[in-house]
Amino acid sequence: MEIERKWLVEGLPSLGEPDRVFQMDQGYLSVRPTVRIRREALEGGATRLVLCIKGAGGLSRREVEMELTPVQFGELEEMVGKPLIPKTQWRYLLPGDLTLEVNQVDKGRPTAFWYAEVEFPTEEAALSWDPAAAGLGEYLSHEVTGQKGQSMGEYWETTRC
Repeated sequence: MEIERKWLVEGLPSLGEPDRVFQMDQGYLSVRPTVRIRREALEGGATRLVLCIKGAGGLSRREVEMELTPVQFGELEEMVGKPLIPKTQWRYLLPGDLTLEVNQVDKGRPTAFWYAEVEFPTEEAALSWDPAAAGLGEYLSHEVTGQKGQSMGEYWETTRC
């Protein structure tokens, strides 16, 4: 189960150096339900190739991920048939064993944007978490959790289909 809140943001937060940085490329075989492939390259580390299937939902939804071989990823990328969405993701450790993931999407394109997410262990934890308590009140002021038109799948539909 994935339980997360999402915000539109401008640039990186004032939290110092991130814990990890990833270069990613992702594409969609379907957006209803979400069936996505993603290449996740950790700077200075390993690359994961992942197939992700997500159910419907806003704050929480079922999510299943499976590792792919390079051959499987290549075959699915061919099936996608459109340029994958490039993303850079910065991860910052937060109090309470939480992680802030800040994403820059489609850098250099007219549709480029930034968003941030925090995943939680329970819905109660998600609903009670206050960004201001982590020094992020101003940075995380434009929440879009569960809002229509704010998913990466919907972004895919408007920019790639």
